[in-house]
Amino acid sequence: MILEESPDGEGGGDGGLLGQPADRDSVRKVRRASGAPQGCNPLVQTQRSRLQNHRARINQQINKEMRMRTGAENLFKATTNHRVKETVALELSYVNSNLQLLKEELEELNSSVDVYQNESEGISVPMIPLGLKETKDLDLATPLREMISEHYGEDSTSYEVEIKKLMDLRQAIRTPSRNEAGLELLMEYYNQLYFLDIRFFSPSRNLGVFFHWYDSLTGVPSHQRTLAFEKGSVLFNIGALYTQIGARQDRGTRKGIDCAIEAFQRAAGAFNYLKENFSNAPSLDMSIASLSMLVRLMTAQVQECVFEQLTLSGTPREPLSQMRLAQEAARVEDVYSLVYQTMVQPPVRDYVPFSWTTMVNVKAKHFRGLSHYYAAIALCDGPVVADSEIPKYEKAFLQFHVTVPEGPPLPVLLQDSEERRKLAKAHLRKAMMNHEEALRLHAVCRILRKMDLLQEVVSLAHRRSLAKYSEIDHEDDFFETAEAPEVHPKTHQKPEIKTPNFSQVKVTDIFHRLGPLSVFSAKNQWRLKGPILLTRGEGGFGFTLRGDSPVLIAAVIPGGRAEAAGLKEGDYIVSVNGEPCKWGKHSEVVALLTGVGEEGVALQVVTPQREEPLGLVEKKATSLSSVGLLRSDKENGGQATLPGPLLGWNKKAKRGQGLRWLQPFSPSADNTPASR
Repeated sequence: MILEESPDGEGGGDGGLLGQPADRDSVRKVRRASGAPQGCNPLVQTQRSRLQNHRARINQQINKEMRMRTGAENLFKATTNHRVKETVALELSYVNSNLQLLKEELEELNSSVDVYQNESEGISVPMIPLGLKETKDLDLATPLREMISEHYGEDSTSYEVEIKKLMDLRQAIRTPSRNEAGLELLMEYYNQLYFLDIRFFSPSRNLGVFFHWYDSLTGVPSHQRTLAFEKGSVLFNIGALYTQIGARQDRGTRKGIDCAIEAFQRAAGAFNYLKENFSNAPSLDMSIASLSMLVRLMTAQVQECVFEQLTLSGTPREPLSQMRLAQEAARVEDVYSLVYQTMVQPPVRDYVPFSWTTMVNVKAKHFRGLSHYYAAIALCDGPVVADSEIPKYEKAFLQFHVTVPEGPPLPVLLQDSEERRKLAKAHLRKAMMNHEEALRLHAVCRILRKMDLLQEVVSLAHRRSLAKYSEIDHEDDFFETAEAPEVHPKTHQKPEIKTPNFSQVKVTDIFHRLGPLSVFSAKNQWRLKGPILLTRGEGGFGFTLRGDSPVLIAAVIPGGRAEAAGLKEGDYIVSVNGEPCKWGKHSEVVALLTGVGEEGVALQVVTPQREEPLGLVEKKATSLSSVGLLRSDKENGGQATLPGPLLGWNKKAKRGQGLRWLQPFSPSADNTPASR
């Protein structure tokens, strides 16, 4: 995806995230009015901010203990003194104990899902959100100044405003607000990293900058020099923030459920995008196994919201609708069981909070119980099926159970209320058993025992099943109820994995004054020449021009003034009489040269050290002759594309497709990606 580059550095497109367009515009206006990017005030002591501050302190303590352990291990290996070895071994035991306590404390923080839930009075099952990855302060000012001075040949002090703006933006993304503005802030920084990568990170030059991020699940610090680690961590936080937004929605309303579905689908898309484009990540939370688990967890929570949509207006009375509800519940149980199986497999089970694993298992049992409950309701509360409707109900029941239930043939079952009561009783027994198992699992986990809302939801479902069982149970039921088959999972709305659309957030290339990226980037090399004084001769200035932003010297006439002054074919004009024109249009540069008098013109040009691709500029040229400046038949309107990979560490190639070049912006109508 490509962002159209313009002289003022803006690009992008329109679109929405979770709010309405008017809301997004108002958010942007407030941020523009305030000047610098704004995150949450870390001093405001909300529950969420206290939790995140506590997480940051634990991360710092884990980092300190790990450094002490590394030093102690090195000393233990290096020393030959027996007494010193005993002392170091004792210290290592103490440090390892501290690390274990800190990791348990962090796990308890990750289990504090109730902090992120909606505070409405309605009863709904809690969702699992993720905490944000923490990062250290980073000083990019010095390496950026050096790069501007040495590579771009410009006065770095004139870019202090741009450097400060970038540093303020990075500081702001450490505490994003849990709403539309916070998402836009993270996406804005993510898009800026695209420009920063092209401007300052060259394969042949190391800036000496380490990006430090803490694992969201374990608190273990990781650092890398590659900017891809920074991009990946920001993308992870975009997904994590979506999970928090989804968890806080009031799912007692249709609007709240729709917003929760959208948020969890976008969270799944962010984690899936990260999984498909990163490998060998330095932290466990960004490993393929972890991201696969998170994608499945988010889609399961979407499926749970879909089920809740059907129950907003209460339990339906029509048997087919009740059967549909039972199959939806079975589908929720199916996806949560898959998440549970993923969580208990190594290596995920070693660092996923135990409360998460238990909560997912509780939900799986709870929704399996609900599927049997609604199956029983459809059987015992529905009227006797008329002869004319038997084919319709037969078709529905044939697709309802995983296996054919024991007992009479289906036509007899549909018209015999006693046989339907027996099968409904069997389903209710299974419903009660599953809800009892869910309550038992809930009681086993110390952290979940504090979550009264989850226990209340499961207990309510269990009491409802028990009441229905007592209602249809007869004193003269001496027969043993047959085993009820499982309900076949089916859904009317499958979750979508929505890949982040970063073009929704317009960005301005902070360092656009350095020039168009097609020429002035970290990978390109050039030599600055000038000012070169050039006067008009009998044959004009002796060169032809083509292209825009910057204008290229297409040809130098042999024996002319331009050749004598040292200008060469392929030079880019960056200044005319001291006026910068890196972003100058063809017509603007022609106008400047047209107005030159007998005193001549002072040009400043850059000479590329490598051959530029021919497709970057238009092939038509304009000749500067003694009779005037003649325009080409078609003025250059070509736009420079922004080549380069989005994520740089160990990008995976899909089979048969080669390496994928990824960029965070969708192509505009007149600016398409270059062919690979």
